[in-house]
Amino acid sequence: MDLEGFAKRRLREAEGRRGEGREEREREIVAEMCSRILEVKRGRTTREKAEEIARAVLEEAKTTLDLVEEVERGGRKDELGIFTELKTGVRMGEFGVGSRGSGDFYAHEKIAAIIGRTSAVVDSSSLSDSGVVRLSDSEGGGDSGKFVVVTVDGMHSRLSDFPFLAGFHVARAALRDVYVMGATPVALLSDIHLADDGDVAKIFDHIAGISAVSDATGVPLVTGSTLRIGGDVVIGERMTGCVGAVGVAATGAEGTEGAEGTEGAEGTEGAEGGVVSREGARAGDVILMSEGAGGGTISTAALYFGELEVVKETLNIKFLRACKALVEAGTVRGGAGVHVLTDVTNGGVRGDANEIAKVAGVKLVFFEERLRGLVNEKVLGMLARHGIDYLGVSLDALLVICTEGVAEEVKQVVGGVGVRIEEVGRVEAAGEGSGAEIVVGGVRREFVPKFRESAYTPVKKAVGESVSAGRDFEAMKRKVDRAVEAAIHKRDRVRRMLII
Repeated sequence: MDLEGFAKRRLREAEGRRGEGREEREREIVAEMCSRILEVKRGRTTREKAEEIARAVLEEAKTTLDLVEEVERGGRKDELGIFTELKTGVRMGEFGVGSRGSGDFYAHEKIAAIIGRTSAVVDSSSLSDSGVVRLSDSEGGGDSGKFVVVTVDGMHSRLSDFPFLAGFHVARAALRDVYVMGATPVALLSDIHLADDGDVAKIFDHIAGISAVSDATGVPLVTGSTLRIGGDVVIGERMTGCVGAVGVAATGAEGTEGAEGTEGAEGTEGAEGGVVSREGARAGDVILMSEGAGGGTISTAALYFGELEVVKETLNIKFLRACKALVEAGTVRGGAGVHVLTDVTNGGVRGDANEIAKVAGVKLVFFEERLRGLVNEKVLGMLARHGIDYLGVSLDALLVICTEGVAEEVKQVVGGVGVRIEEVGRVEAAGEGSGAEIVVGGVRREFVPKFRESAYTPVKKAVGESVSAGRDFEAMKRKVDRAVEAAIHKRDRVRRMLII
């Protein structure tokens, strides 16, 4: 529970109440907070201590609220705008942020808009799995012949009570994101946040999960950070965190000029030496997909539907073996014919297909029967039993978009390490518009992401996959757009101050 957020919310609500003194309202807030603290910390604190903490939280909340109010009234100057928080009136859940659907994708596009175009070879504007920068020669300042690939993945939020699984799957996801850029991962790093009442053993359990992947792949976990969620003002046992990965790739001899300066990802044309990114898909390419049994998402679905045997199906590194084989075989080097590598994660095939089509300006066409045949049987059975659309969840499958001429080589390399891979679609010219389609029973249909990814737990089913009742997505987007513009202006004000 967020005590500070609770106190501020109650203080704001109290402002609108009449016929009641401020001291009386504050006593009510302290009493309610004290009750919550005693409930969570049962047997581990006294009423006196809980009241002391509640009063301190209230005092801090009043101080910061009064500061913001004074700034807004003009009583204090805030030329940079750093003391006032931007507001949209749109909540994370309402907009679907983190739910790997159309709202989430829109939010990520806006994050990229704030960052803007950079000198990176691949930056956030490409919607790729990782970012890429060129490593310069430290002595001569020229090209070192190497790319550095960097990514970070957040652990699955519903695996807080299963820290080993959370660590295992987020570490594997980070390595996936480096490999699909055509790079070789060389290091892992972790960040763990555990709420004040969480058992310290969760940290060690989580690290053990990361370490299992690290040891199995030979990629060392080299550094990290451990903090409490919200410090003293958040109580409970919730854990969250992330794992980052760093990789390297050779620049190669072909097409390296395009990424110099600020052209960023546009210059890569999808294959910059040893790096591939999503905008590389071209009309005439074929789409291959490997077998997949899912990761954190499927584990979460299995746990909360009580199908524990399915969790074991996710504990593998087939994806990583397949990618490593492709990188070592030179199949993803510039000019080799592999234009895109990606993992089927963000909103499932539905989400990834549309992201790729959008940045590459093409149309992706899939064959449903072929996709279905590559999903682990136990996983597919569980999803079917609970009415979960397998095309809208993470499958931990490798998607390869390449020329028809290199497709057989890709199949041989991946099959050579014991991973099944088949052709599941093709890339066509966009025509009247980019996007994706799927062939079901011989009939082509529109293939688009839902507002949220497939609802894969009982709670997600209760929330639903569509826009929240009474909310207009287009109206919410306009509010988000205004906040993005304000964020850019705030950034620019501070930047001007820094460079004067």
